Amino acid sequence: MPSGLWRHRDFRNLWLGQTSSMFAANMVAVIFPLLAAVSLDASVFEMGLLSAAGHVPYLFVSLFAGVWLDRKPKRAIIVLCDTARALLLLGLPAASWLDVLSVPVLLVIALLVGCFSVVADVGSSAILPSLVKRDELIDGNSKLEMSASSASVAGSALGGAVFQLLAGAASMLINTVLFGLSAVFTALIRGERKPAGGEAEGGEADQEQSQSIRQDIADGIKFVTGHVTVRTLILATLIINFFMAIAEPVSLVFVTRTLDIPPFSVGLVLAASGVGALLGAVIAAPMSRALPLGKLIVLTASLTGLASLLTPLATLVPVPAAVTLLIAMYVLDAAMIIVYSINVRSYRSAITPDALQGRMNATNRMAVMGVMPVGAVLGGLLGTLVGTLPALVLASLGMFIAPVMLACSHVRTVKSVPEPEEEPRPDEPRVEEERA
Repeated sequence: MPSGLWRHRDFRNLWLGQTSSMFAANMVAVIFPLLAAVSLDASVFEMGLLSAAGHVPYLFVSLFAGVWLDRKPKRAIIVLCDTARALLLLGLPAASWLDVLSVPVLLVIALLVGCFSVVADVGSSAILPSLVKRDELIDGNSKLEMSASSASVAGSALGGAVFQLLAGAASMLINTVLFGLSAVFTALIRGERKPAGGEAEGGEADQEQSQSIRQDIADGIKFVTGHVTVRTLILATLIINFFMAIAEPVSLVFVTRTLDIPPFSVGLVLAASGVGALLGAVIAAPMSRALPLGKLIVLTASLTGLASLLTPLATLVPVPAAVTLLIAMYVLDAAMIIVYSINVRSYRSAITPDALQGRMNATNRMAVMGVMPVGAVLGGLLGTLVGTLPALVLASLGMFIAPVMLACSHVRTVKSVPEPEEEPRPDEPRVEEERA
């Protein structure tokens, strides 16, 4: 007999839909560049444009997505996004069969799929608190994160295999089916709670509908920047992502050139991230029961910084031991990041009114994802100017800013995921008072 959230029909449908969507998204992330490079003979510049097409929507779509999700039922919007992605991907084999598939066509479809993916991503984070109880958020996020980790590993591998087996654009057919399944399962959700004030009647409804998108965005940003806890959690995550982005372009050069580790061993090292992510999703709930929430968030942020220091330390040992050390680093780093993310996401969701879930998640997504391209460029510059080893050390030390900031805030004293306070109207975002 299933137990816990597995007996919760709406959560089960959300999990099935999101798992299907995550597998499709990871397969698409592999097939798009393969299609461009192998089938369309794209140039290096065109490959760069294709990569950028997946990140640009986070900067320009996130805030508008948050407003839309707070104004309308989230379930319906997620279904719409999944359906749109399925139809867009179906256009690729159709264009191939009509002999009109080209790099510009692929770029347009990639950009549109990216826009719908951002909305669906924000929506899936915003809808969970309206389906389950506050004390079930960590369990729910853990189960969804386990699917995300599995999809990251298996979906990427399946993407390459499907591309090879189904010959180019036809490989998108399976992703069309997966996004379609996601839409079906999400549509079966029935118990989404309506945001406070979201379905007001008469003049109140007219007043809400007349509120400008710009004002709604401003309200969401005001809530995030004015709520000391939400602001602290987002800032800590932004710092971690920024310094991880600095390390990312330097790490592979360091491992392959400075450490001279052979390609097969590099593959094992990179695969360890998937193992660590799965491990993190499994241990997140038990760790949250064993430790107070605030201390767990500080601990996992600290261990992420410590794990990153293992990469430069690998210069001090022979190659076989260096490979082992790097595998341990990737497993520990990924596991702690996942545990940190699950608990921070659950904490943020619990203290955010339902009427602001979309805008809070959208503002968070734009901030923590938008800073990564900046960090990556800075990492490349640092690696060029001071060398890969000093750049990695600086990035690792920079990550400790986040746990130090969290330890100096009231977050470290929080025992568990709190119950929400009285929810304000959407046009009256609550601002938590600063406290020592």
